[in-house]
Formats: sequence, structure tokens, C-alpha cells
Amino acid sequence: QVQLVESGGGLVQAGGSLRLSCAASGSIFSINAMGWFRQAPGKQRELVAIIISGGRTNYADSLKGRFTISRDNAKNTVDLQMNSLKPEDTAVYYCNADIKLSGSSDSLYRYWGQGTQVTVSS
Repeated sequence: QVQLVESGGGLVQAGGSLRLSCAASGSIFSINAMGWFRQAPGKQRELVAIIISGGRTNYADSLKGRFTISRDNAKNTVDLQMNSLKPEDTAVYYCNADIKLSGSSDSLYRYWGQGTQVTVSS
């Protein structure tokens, strides 16, 4: 019923920038939190950043100052601006959203995108 479509991933040199975008579509009544997670080879999936509908944000401590999350509530989109990228940022990045469906607005569901590869070369 809901689809999260990610874009913006790719290959970039260390010190460069990328901007990831994610758009949610489907029978959406409302979206509470939207965010980004990432998973590097051999590591657990970890939080990158989340943003609530009212604008409150939460970042992984190691990423503060380099990454910025933003959202457009009207368009149901969330972006992640990544600056000063490092090789250790290489991972699959996943979009996430907590959504109430239009057909059952009293139930909250957690959706994930398919993931997009970000590779930072040295």
C-alpha cells in the first residue's frame, strides 16, 4: 500500500557531498517520523538521522555537523544532505517512515525503502 522510493546514491570521492531523497506514496493518512538508517558490510543497521513531522531531529553523534536531514510534510519526502564524506560512510542507506494508512488511520506501520548504495572512495 505504501512505497518509499530513494534516489541520490552513488560513488563519490572522500570530502565530497551527496544528497539522498526519499518519497513516500500510497494510501497515506499521515506520517509521524521519517528518517535514514545505514548498514555497512559486517555491521548492524544504525541510525543516521530522523525527523518528526513537527521538525524535531535526532542525529547519530558521529554524524553531527556533516549530515543534515529535512522533510517536506506536504510532499511526504525526506532528504539527507551528506557533506565531507568519508570512506567509513560507505554503506547501504535505507529510508524509513512511520505511517498511518488512510484506510486504518488508528494503526501505525513502519515502512522501509529498498536501500541505496553510497560508496565513498579514498
